[in-house]
Amino acid sequence: MRRPSLWLTIPSLLGVVLLIALGVWQVERRAWKLALIDRVEARIHAAPAPLPEVAAWPTISAANDEYRRLTVTGHFQNDRETLTTAVTEAGGGFWVMTPLRTADGHTVLINRGFILPDQRDRASRRDGEPDGQVTVTGLLRITEPKGGFLRHNDPAEDRWYSRDVQAIAAARDIGNVAPFFIDADASLNRRGQPIGGLTVVQFPNNHLTYALTWFCLAFMLAGWLVVAFGGEYLRRARVRRRPGAGARSAVPTGSNAGPIAEHR
Repeated sequence: MRRPSLWLTIPSLLGVVLLIALGVWQVERRAWKLALIDRVEARIHAAPAPLPEVAAWPTISAANDEYRRLTVTGHFQNDRETLTTAVTEAGGGFWVMTPLRTADGHTVLINRGFILPDQRDRASRRDGEPDGQVTVTGLLRITEPKGGFLRHNDPAEDRWYSRDVQAIAAARDIGNVAPFFIDADASLNRRGQPIGGLTVVQFPNNHLTYALTWFCLAFMLAGWLVVAFGGEYLRRARVRRRPGAGARSAVPTGSNAGPIAEHR
């Protein structure tokens, strides 16, 4: 095997460094993901805390607060509910997002749960609507983007593909709304009411597989370089060890060269 050219060697060495760096990065990402899973598990199984103070709302973030268990008391504004597209283990349907008005005049959007398409008409669920003051326990969720890559929320047509708190509040004329919503648990489930407690908490963790892939590619590329340069080195070493290799002729080769006569 001939030694690779300089234009091929330098990119190959850079490729090895880059692949190793990607592998190390995935190892670090795996450690971060495992720590995140531990934090979320602790939040989910902790005792429910009261709704955060209004002054703390701007500081709430996904990293520090999502999936915290909360409890809030107020009155549902059922006439201002919003249905957002949902896919669950029960099939396709809608989440029922209902404003909950608290005693201090603020509002929190509550995801009361899942309904099938044939329950879209609110009249079919009136028997299950809670009246009066209610206490909701559930998981804090961060407001979602306006829609997916191909589907976008259309407030004018009342088509919702994501739970965008601010957009829903604007469409339903809801003031003093929290910048997050709460996924209610199953404690409010009644006949004809949405099915709560269907929140799926799952974080994909394929970082170890990705890290092994990058490290294997780096090993293969480094191995190719070792074989290429090692083969050239061995070839030259064999040439140097060959008998008579590199020896020059002792006989002059000039134009006046000839046998040397012995004169007596």
